[in-house]
Formats: sequence, C-alpha cells, structure tokens
Amino acid sequence: MRRLLLLGVTAFCLCVFVAADTQPDRQGDKSFPEKDGVLQLKKGNFNRALRKYKQLLVYFHAPLSGEGHRVSAVFEGAAAELQGSEVKLAVVDVAKEKDLAKELNATGLPVIRLYLSGDKHNPVPCPVPQSSSSIVTWLKRRAGSAADLITDLIQSEASEELQVVGFFKELNAEYIQVFYDAAIDLPDVNFAVTQNNEVISKYGLTHDVVMLLKKSKLIQAYKMMPQTSKEELIVFITVYQMDPVTEYSGQTATQILTSPVLNHAILFVNKSSDFQEIYSAFNNAAEAFRLKILFVLVDIDEPRNGRLMEYFRVRDFEAPLIRLVNLTDHVTYHLPSDTLDIVTIKKFCQSYLEGKAKPKMQSEPIPEGWDKQPVKELVGTTLEKVAFNPNRTVFVLFYLPYSKESRALFPLWEELAEAFKEREHVVIARMDASANDINMSMQGPYPSLCLFPALYAERMVVYTGKRKLKDLVKFIDKEMEKAKKDRVKEDEDRRKYIEAAKAEDAKKANETKDEL
Repeated sequence: MRRLLLLGVTAFCLCVFVAADTQPDRQGDKSFPEKDGVLQLKKGNFNRALRKYKQLLVYFHAPLSGEGHRVSAVFEGAAAELQGSEVKLAVVDVAKEKDLAKELNATGLPVIRLYLSGDKHNPVPCPVPQSSSSIVTWLKRRAGSAADLITDLIQSEASEELQVVGFFKELNAEYIQVFYDAAIDLPDVNFAVTQNNEVISKYGLTHDVVMLLKKSKLIQAYKMMPQTSKEELIVFITVYQMDPVTEYSGQTATQILTSPVLNHAILFVNKSSDFQEIYSAFNNAAEAFRLKILFVLVDIDEPRNGRLMEYFRVRDFEAPLIRLVNLTDHVTYHLPSDTLDIVTIKKFCQSYLEGKAKPKMQSEPIPEGWDKQPVKELVGTTLEKVAFNPNRTVFVLFYLPYSKESRALFPLWEELAEAFKEREHVVIARMDASANDINMSMQGPYPSLCLFPALYAERMVVYTGKRKLKDLVKFIDKEMEKAKKDRVKEDEDRRKYIEAAKAEDAKKANETKDEL
C-alpha cells in the first residue's frame, strides 16, 4: 500500500513537472503578438524571440514616416512568402521602444537586421528592400553560392529590367566570390553568370567581365581584376543602374540618398517651362562624371519638392540653378553663372572635384570697413540688424556677382548713395545673394531692389519702377513720408502699451501690499 502511494505521488509530481515545462511555451506564444505574420517586438520580449527563432529578420521602423509605411508593407508581403521557413520576420516600433533601439544602436532609419542563432551583438545588415521578393532573394543568396547564378541568358537577356551578367572563364577565380557578394548586397538587381561564348562574342568582349544588359543592349562593361573589391563593383552597378540624370521623387528618393556616390549635382528647374536645352546640357555633363558625381533633377513646380527646396534655401524664381553637395559633410556649392551650358557645368563640376570651388555659406565674413563706404556691404549676419533698424530707412540691392544685369546697377547704386550722403538716417546698401542666405520672403528674381522703412514693424517694399536715379530718389522720399505717418501711429500704440503695462504693474504692487 505504501509502495502504491509512493508511485502515485511520483506520477503526480511528473505531471506537475511536465505541465510546468510546457506552460512557458504556451505563455511564450502569447507574448509574441503578430500582425499579418510579422512579430511585434518590444523590449520585454525581444530576447525571448532571439532564443526562439534561429533566424530572426527585424525591421526597426517609424510607422508614421512614408518610407516606414512602404517598407512595412514590403515586410508583410515577405512574411507571407516565407511562411513555414526557418526565417521569422519581426518589427520594432522605435518611436515606442526608444530604449531598445538605443541599446541595439538602431536609431538611424531605416534599419533591417538578421539575427542568427540568438546572437544579439553581431546581426547581419539587410539592404532596404524595394519589394517583398527583394527580401526573399537576399535570404536565398546569403544561403547559396555563385553556382546558383549560372544561366544561359536565353530568356533573361531581352528583359526590360537591368541584368548584371558575369562572364568568367573559370568559375573558381577569386573574383567570382566578389561578384556573388555584390549580388547579396543588391537583391533588387537581377544577377547571372554565363560561360556561353556566343553571348560574350555577341557584345565584342573578352573573358572575366561584368556586363550590364537591358533589352539585349549593352549598357556598360566592367573588367574584373584580382584586386577588384566588392565595394568597387557595387558602385559601378548602382551608378549605371540609374540614368545619367535621375529626377527626384518619392520613388527615387531612397535610391538617390543611398547611392554610394556621395557628390550630388542638383539642377533646380521648372519642367513646365522650356527647359530642354538646359536639361540636355546637364545630361551630357552627367555622362562625363559617372562614378564621381550623381546628377539629380528637382522640378520646382512639384509641390512635394518644397521641403527639399527649403533645405537648400532655393526660391522658385531663382531657378534654373545648380547646386553641388557632398552627403558626408553637407557643404553646398553654387554654380556662379547665368549660363547653364555643358561647358560651364563641366567646368564647375571639375573645379569642385579639384577642391577649387567656393562653398555657399549662410553668411560671408563681415568685410573690413563695410560701413565706411557710401554703399554699405551687407552679409547674412548683418542684413537683419541693419535693414530692420527702426530709426533708419534702408535701401538694399540684392545682386548676383556673375549677372550682367546686376553689375550694370553698381554705378547707379553709387550715384544713389552719393545723393543721400548728407542724410544719415538713409542707408544705401548691397548684398551678394549668391553667397549669403536671405531669411526673408523675396518676391522676384535678382537683381532685386528692396526698401526697409524706418519702422518697428519689419516691413519690406520691393521697388518695381524705372531704374533711373530720379525715379529711385522719388521712390525713397515717397516711402519715407508714408513711413512717417505710420511711425506716428506706431509711437502712439507703443505709448499706450507702455502706460497700460505700468498701470498693471502698479495694480499688482498694490494688491501685494494689501495682502501683506
């Protein structure tokens, strides 16, 4: 009897242990909420997910961003394709999980990483995918070898999409792996390997080259050498994958910003106007600087480009113009010319590459003796202080030093300054609009003549009359008379405001006394 009791107790304990061992799995399932087959991870369950899944592909995203929304949709599509495989897809909302994102150094967006066998500290970075098939392709290529790319090209050669074809005499050459490593990092591009002599002779090439084909047409060829690196090959492919000039849009923004070419020449132009001649010159110049400078077109008539124009401080009336920027230091260079022909554009790009181009700054240094001459020389840091002086009438010529129309006004401006030299409360000034940022609303092309009345209100009046001395003098006198009347009202309003403020202070002081 005692033995039966002991066996019963033992069986009961075993059941308890089994139940206790299986319970965490059931709880664990509940601790990994999913949406459309994608795990929704946070700090509390991230480590458990790493332990549970041998291959965990995690997208650290910001749901409210346009790019975040696009990649999330791609992720959901890939999750459906990979259902039942060893790879599990997951997302982390970095807006909510800031501590986790910081801990994993995943604050820069977008970030996609593959965690293998629970290794939290050595994830494999995944390229930002353009489609769900990109993710599947990347995973397959990681697990495969160069032999998987061998094809006869009969069907793919005439494809609408770009084909990157490696033609190698020996499949055990060192740079075969370089070619395949590039294929892994570019999952959105079709790669193939061929040893078909008929194909290579068709394009008049020799062995060991990488060909870029589109619609059976050879776009460009790259001679593989033992010293060729993966990075060099990726630069070549990504550059020639794009047209010589790429128009900036929501669809091309990621491609432009992730390009390995960090020098960008940007043409701001109105496509609805007659821009074909400028575009042709820009496109021809682009061909000469492939692999060195990426050429980008921005249509100023497209409302969605407003933020980009604001970033570069470009006003629509200033177009067409060209800016050069390096995405590493973000220093901007302005092409100083009214003429945007191929010779001028190529000369500007070459001077930039040689380090001779002059950067566009927020403000030039304040010139020595800038206020000693009849015409005052303003820069970005002195403009507002001088122009919005409530006791001075300030007339400013905003000019472009390379513009003939601007330079033609210099003698007239000297005459105007001479005409008002006895009137200390009138300031005649000028400013180089190409070398200094102007943080105010300009309303027309340069040269622009703007008068700032002697008022507390920061007002600007744009002169649109004849550019003759007598007309300018008449305009200044008229605006000064108008400002005098406005100033009387301003002074009266200020007096009333000050008196009201003093009365309020006195009232509060009396109330304080009464309380004491």
